[in-house]
Amino acid sequence: MTLLYGAVGAGIIACALYMILSRNLVKMLLGFSMLATGVNILIFLAGRIQSRQPPIVGEGQRALGESADPITQALILTAIVIGFALTVMLAVLVLRAWRHSHSIDARNVDSAEALGTPQERELTDD
Repeated sequence: MTLLYGAVGAGIIACALYMILSRNLVKMLLGFSMLATGVNILIFLAGRIQSRQPPIVGEGQRALGESADPITQALILTAIVIGFALTVMLAVLVLRAWRHSHSIDARNVDSAEALGTPQERELTDD
């Protein structure tokens, strides 16, 4: 089962990298979102999927027995929040680029490069 989860995570990351390398900004956005999902699956897999006991300390016991790693779960929760924030930020950038250039092709979004470097702009302003 672990091998299956690993293969699924690697497949999702491979699809995400393919989408990120495209020139379509929406595909790039979805690729970054998929990349976060694939990495979360692999982190979850690294932290051991199955536990043999519930995460409850039994009566009369002082320590928790063998269970899932809580650090991994905390890392995944943090990664989900960061991935969601990154997706929203990229969605705003894609929307802004579409409104400005009326295109979602990355080759057409070069208005910042057309302005030149800040040093060049200072020379032309003087």
